[in-house]
Amino acid sequence: MVWLQSTFAVAFAVLVRAAFVKRQAITTLSAAQVNAYAPFTHFAGGAYCNPSLVKSWTCGAHCQANSDFEPVASGGDGDATQYWYVGYSPSLKTVIVAHEGTNPTKLFADLTDLNIALAPLDQSLFPGVPTTVEVHSGFVAEQARTALQILSTTKQTLSAQGASSVTVVGHSLGAALALLDAVFLSLHLPSSVTVKVVGYGMPRVGNQAFANFVDNQLKGKVVHINNREDPIPVVPLMSMGFHHPSGEVHIQDSGAWDNCVGQDNPSNMCSTGDVSNPFRANAANHNGPYAGISMGC
Repeated sequence: MVWLQSTFAVAFAVLVRAAFVKRQAITTLSAAQVNAYAPFTHFAGGAYCNPSLVKSWTCGAHCQANSDFEPVASGGDGDATQYWYVGYSPSLKTVIVAHEGTNPTKLFADLTDLNIALAPLDQSLFPGVPTTVEVHSGFVAEQARTALQILSTTKQTLSAQGASSVTVVGHSLGAALALLDAVFLSLHLPSSVTVKVVGYGMPRVGNQAFANFVDNQLKGKVVHINNREDPIPVVPLMSMGFHHPSGEVHIQDSGAWDNCVGQDNPSNMCSTGDVSNPFRANAANHNGPYAGISMGC
């Protein structure tokens, strides 16, 4: 009995220590750090606007918030192909690539989300990526539709501006496309070009091998921001073989923005732990607000 009690005591101490270390590692962003994401939030929101409005940069509040932005190309029909655009931000000194999220009124966009079978990446677009890396079939098929045009425009813009930074943004499905685009661009652009991702309400995109590959290929360059009890970041389920890369920032009910270390951090301060079952989810959180900024055009 004494041996059993001692064993339970040791096990409990280990669990408490692990929980303490995990919680201790979660840090809260300062107001200045949160505010620094505002331009990217507006860029992601602007991706919901019609390409004609984006090309002339007359898309309302999202365009006005980044008034010095220079659009280069835009496209998509918001259905079979999500809206997208590429341009340059002089104030941020980065090329911006943006993808629209899901419009639930558009049939093909919904089917893209639902096509969840895991599949390997196309080696012509993702050369050298291990075949063990698998991703959501619908997401990668959508990314392939615009990949070459976005790569060409991004190269053109980098050259024209003498820039060395690309930031890919998106919300919801757009965040998944942004992550895939960032991996794709990092494989085709010179190593001197920094490729970063800022995604909002990002669903899980690939398997464990994909998450590990992203962490290595885009080390420290991925941020996926999740709002409160948004259900989208916890699907597809981990039990189906899907995993997030590192880089989560979780917005608490209090409004605080917390850095969640590691992949799918199970702490209740992070999405995976906070939205551990459907009864904890609140779909109204998906579009924001993200520090006062909501998605949509």
